[in-house]
Amino acid sequence: MAIKIIMLVIFFGVMIGVGVYCRKHATDVNGFVLGGRNVGPWLTAFAYGTSYFSAVIFIGYAGQFGWKFGLASTWIGLGNAFIGSLLAWNVLGRRTRTMSQHLESKTMPEFFGVRFDSKMLKILASLIVFVFLIPYTASLYNGLSRLFGMAFHLDYTVCIVVMAVLTGIYVIAGGYMATAINDFIQGCIMIIGIIAVIASVLKSNGGFMQAIDALARVEDAQATSTPGAFASFFGPDPFGLLCVVILTSLGTWGLPQMVQKFYAIKDDAAIKRGSIISTIFAIVVAGGSYFLGGFGRIYSTTDPADTTKNFVSTSAAGKLQYDTIIPAMMTEALPELLFGILIVLVLSASMSTLSSLVLTSSSTMTIDMIKPYKKDMTDKQQILVIRVFIVLFLALSVILAMNKNAYISTLMSISWGALAGAFLAPFLWGLFSKKISRTAVGVCFVWGVGVTVLPVSYTHLRAHETLMNL
Repeated sequence: MAIKIIMLVIFFGVMIGVGVYCRKHATDVNGFVLGGRNVGPWLTAFAYGTSYFSAVIFIGYAGQFGWKFGLASTWIGLGNAFIGSLLAWNVLGRRTRTMSQHLESKTMPEFFGVRFDSKMLKILASLIVFVFLIPYTASLYNGLSRLFGMAFHLDYTVCIVVMAVLTGIYVIAGGYMATAINDFIQGCIMIIGIIAVIASVLKSNGGFMQAIDALARVEDAQATSTPGAFASFFGPDPFGLLCVVILTSLGTWGLPQMVQKFYAIKDDAAIKRGSIISTIFAIVVAGGSYFLGGFGRIYSTTDPADTTKNFVSTSAAGKLQYDTIIPAMMTEALPELLFGILIVLVLSASMSTLSSLVLTSSSTMTIDMIKPYKKDMTDKQQILVIRVFIVLFLALSVILAMNKNAYISTLMSISWGALAGAFLAPFLWGLFSKKISRTAVGVCFVWGVGVTVLPVSYTHLRAHETLMNL
């Protein structure tokens, strides 16, 4: 316990120290939101990667898809690396940087407003960003709090409040540069941590080949009738696996907190170097997380009679509690020192993504919603309003996260689906084509959000009716 506490104190001290140090870069709006558009390849690449991969990936998706696809879930991480990182950097990076500077836009909604000459599109995009980044943030608290509860026996509420406060301190103090430098530090911790955790898990099973052999012996008649499917190259459901790879890789192309990294990078040479750095980071972190999740069935079971493994319970609706798989696996496989490193790893992943989300959302609301109606706002006034929105955003996300029974993957899918569905096509075509109309963009916004929200709302309504009838 002492080692864990010391690690956390050092970690929190460094994060807050970086925030205080970066106050000098946050004296105007351009510096606070984009770091003066002069951020190098290493900081940008790590900021991109740590915003992409968080506790949602490590705890939620790795547990869920590792259970469903076995070792083949590693393809998801590799797809994220080569499609979500390498291809995204090469297709979007240079063009986004050039267009955002030419249009003098600091946020994605501002890009839409100027590019298509429409205040309504800018306002609508701002509302979508603010509303749908909140469930994304809540999912970060959810994953982290499960591990903190196991390690320190702290109440769920205490965990999410502490995380929100600490993230708020360094983002409010140092803005984008504070998040970028902290993202680099947190990214290094994630790389070291994931390698150490994988090595420990494999060692606890007698090595790589022994772990593969144990996974090949796992049987689940409901999932597949093929022997050894969970240790195979493409797993029990290749088509389902392909769909997940595409969705989790291409979806990031339309997420404002990801695309905004290209607004801040300093030149084309930095984009070339950053694309390689970001890809390698994704291979290690994302590929490693899903690879690790693939061994979840060795440690867990849905059979309550099997006392040799952790029992994966179901919710009232009969769904497996996937979010419990990785934490239970880590508790069993890791020694105390490595479990402390794991805590810092997940904390790093969560806080880096959280800082990016709150800065993106608060700057969007200020620049795209408030400033157009108060044109005489000074830079100091804008920064003050951004900081107020950071506090508001964190408070709303904490309130939503209080529902600790919400699945991480469900919260994540709502956010990703709405944001990527609304923004991906308009942003991509807006960068490369002059033939897109503002009407088409507006329809895409409504359609993308509607396709995500309506099915979820209908499902919850039917579930509520069912419970009421019971």
